[in-house]
Amino acid sequence: MSNLVAHARRELRLVGEDRDVIDGLCRVVQAFADMGHSGASAHYAALYLDKLLRYQPLSELTDNPGEWIDRHADGTTPTPLWQSARNPEAFSTDGGKTYTLLSEQQAAGDMATTPIHHSKALPRMTEPSEESS
Repeated sequence: MSNLVAHARRELRLVGEDRDVIDGLCRVVQAFADMGHSGASAHYAALYLDKLLRYQPLSELTDNPGEWIDRHADGTTPTPLWQSARNPEAFSTDGGKTYTLLSEQQAAGDMATTPIHHSKALPRMTEPSEESS
């Protein structure tokens, strides 16, 4: 057992975690330890894992239509609303050009004070003009 796994097992016991949970989490910690990270790479890997395990994106959301799910088209909402496929708490009313985050909404859904984020604009492919012969 690695020192990291021993540490995880001890800490989880101290907070009274269930044995099955301890065993499961220690298997994950062991897999992480088996990757052989140095101190610096372990730090970055842990940051990535934290975001990935919370369904958060690792880079900016973009206005790529493939990143946005049209919830109005699928009958989920009565008005136009898109949800990010990469960050489930991001919602847009303009197809992904701008969005708000559920975690930033103010009390009682006061949209006037909810921050609006701008998606990274992706270059658009333009159709080549047809030349007359």
